[in-house]
Amino acid sequence: MAQIKIHRERKTKKAKAKNCLFSALSKIIFTRIMNLKSAKEIWDYLKSEYQGCERIKGMQVLNLGREFEMQSMKETETIKGYADRLLSIANKVRLLGKDFRDVRIVQKILVTVPEKYESKISALEESKDLSTITLGELINALQAQEQRRMMRQEEVVQGAFHMKAQSTWKNKKPEGFSE
Repeated sequence: MAQIKIHRERKTKKAKAKNCLFSALSKIIFTRIMNLKSAKEIWDYLKSEYQGCERIKGMQVLNLGREFEMQSMKETETIKGYADRLLSIANKVRLLGKDFRDVRIVQKILVTVPEKYESKISALEESKDLSTITLGELINALQAQEQRRMMRQEEVVQGAFHMKAQSTWKNKKPEGFSE
């Protein structure tokens, strides 16, 4: 009875492992591995397919590093969007097993953001040691400035619409209407 129980448990574990692998993969990859019989076969296939050799990993890291260095924030881009783009590249490097510290991302953001953020960066330089500021702190500080700037722009636009409406109303008074 004990052997039967152990056999069932092993069979269940194998099925669970296979199911976990199947559920973690995209449909395209699933179609490549669906005919493999065991979780070990699936794992070995994925390992050989996506791990690659050290030379290829090194080239991928090099290319990602080059891509990271070439990034700069566009005038119309948000801080969150830019930081997400940089973090995406950093995470790809990390997945390849190489170290990529957040300090490098912080430095990249400080150097490549548009001029409209210079006042906030200067204020941060005076209030904090920028070599110890975290990525989250920097992004939050720059996002706060970005939100204030957007609110001011909305007020200016609303004020312009209000002024335009007033001038239109004054120029097109109905007959017999006086102020």
